Amino acid sequence: MTVLEFRGVHRTHGGGEATVHALRGVSLSVRPGELVAVMGPSGSGKSTLLNLAGGLDLPTDGEVLVEGAALESLSHRRLAEVRRRTIGYVFQDFNLLPSLTAVENVALPLELDGWSIRESRRAALASLGDVGLAELARRFPDEMSGGQQQRVAIARALVGERRLVLADEPTGALDSQTGEMVLRVLRDRVDAGAAGLLVTHEARHAGWADRVIFLRDGSLIDTSGPLGTAADLLEPTS
Repeated sequence: MTVLEFRGVHRTHGGGEATVHALRGVSLSVRPGELVAVMGPSGSGKSTLLNLAGGLDLPTDGEVLVEGAALESLSHRRLAEVRRRTIGYVFQDFNLLPSLTAVENVALPLELDGWSIRESRRAALASLGDVGLAELARRFPDEMSGGQQQRVAIARALVGERRLVLADEPTGALDSQTGEMVLRVLRDRVDAGAAGLLVTHEARHAGWADRVIFLRDGSLIDTSGPLGTAADLLEPTS
């Protein structure tokens, strides 16, 4: 069974002449043990795709299924459970709680799901160790660099038994060496049976994926093209 499936998904914002078509009839599936990279120009729909996959937004038309459950049909409580137990999301802006230490931030989803403090902290320390930050477990976000905060956010996304990992430019605040380490952690989790969706502008980062999909203007235009074609789809850098 696929972990993530989009069936003819549309997402529009606004109405009339102000209508924005963020996604147009997107269909795709991601299986256990598969890492799919998403590439395309700014404004092509990449972040919308991740928000829908993570249940943070709902489609205007079509279905988004996680482990066979259509997210738009779930109650608010059940949708929150799926996001808490099944989906790990690495946000571009980290979304760490400033009043909690690194280990407390990482452990929070498990504690909210009923894990004991001891069990959740043990799992959180292990996840921080996976991203090379076990020694900073007791620091608060404002005591860490941007790159360290990003690694804490990644540890939180991977903690526990997450079966779907969504990453929005997870190496953006990291140096190249640390970025490669983070991608290795993501790759290892997928190899262990999770499904992964990685948004990236970097072809070298997409090289860690099993498959690359390309978006333009909200439409899926390629699901199997070589990475060399990515240069035609990305905005030029100055």
